[in-house]
Amino acid sequence: MKFVMTGHKGLIGTFLLKKLEEEKHRPLLLIDKRAGKNLSEFKKIKLNEKADVFIHLASFCKISETIKNPQLAFKNNVLGIFTVLEFCRKNKIPKIIFTSSSRILSKEKNPYTASKIYSEELIKSYHQCYKINYLIIRPSTVYGPFDDKTRRIIDIFILNALKGKELKIFGNKEKTLDFTYIDDFINGLMIVINKNNTDFNIGSGKETKVSYVADFIIKLAGKGKKKFYPPQITQPQKVKIDISTIKNLGFRPKVSIEEGLTQTFNWYKKNLKKIKR
Repeated sequence: MKFVMTGHKGLIGTFLLKKLEEEKHRPLLLIDKRAGKNLSEFKKIKLNEKADVFIHLASFCKISETIKNPQLAFKNNVLGIFTVLEFCRKNKIPKIIFTSSSRILSKEKNPYTASKIYSEELIKSYHQCYKINYLIIRPSTVYGPFDDKTRRIIDIFILNALKGKELKIFGNKEKTLDFTYIDDFINGLMIVINKNNTDFNIGSGKETKVSYVADFIIKLAGKGKKKFYPPQITQPQKVKIDISTIKNLGFRPKVSIEEGLTQTFNWYKKNLKKIKR
């Protein structure tokens, strides 16, 4: 399989690219702003070879920041998916794989979730109008041993604990998330990667209290403290993802939250001097 990928320098992109290359699939083009290339590059690129699939992982994913500045969701996600789909149409790429978000399944709406809902609908319109097949994946709080410069919750918790700082929980002790270890996520994606014109939620299928995660990381670090704050705007307080559809195809998350946190924490501790934030 020959593919184009955006976001290959992120957590999911890094692990997925490695997996695809191990299985002898070949990238024709990789675009990531962390490698100095933005989505706008597609307006002046024409492929010399025919790609089988476009894997679009790049997006702006900090919900709180999009609430402060909605343009972040519009410029990065809404205009981004349009640019990508036009590239697929003009270069006759027959399929797009898109990472949406499990957050769109919650009742709480914000500029970020709106941008992902729009992206899903635009993808479906390009299928109906231009016969571009699609696979939509909705990840849930993916984490793992990786320098996550997007600053998501596990990254923040571990770095703060290692520095003896505060682990902030925006909600009460009952707040939950569905945490997904990166290896489980990649395994799930590879199970369905050849499916067309459908969508899958990929998570652990379990609710885990954020307070428990904070306590576990503090125990691993031997320092740090947790503190509760009022919930952030439109951030759900109870999250459990229905993964029954992909489970019917054989997907079984294997990494427990304790095992995943331990592996991730040990990686951060070992690489702390290299992580410059």
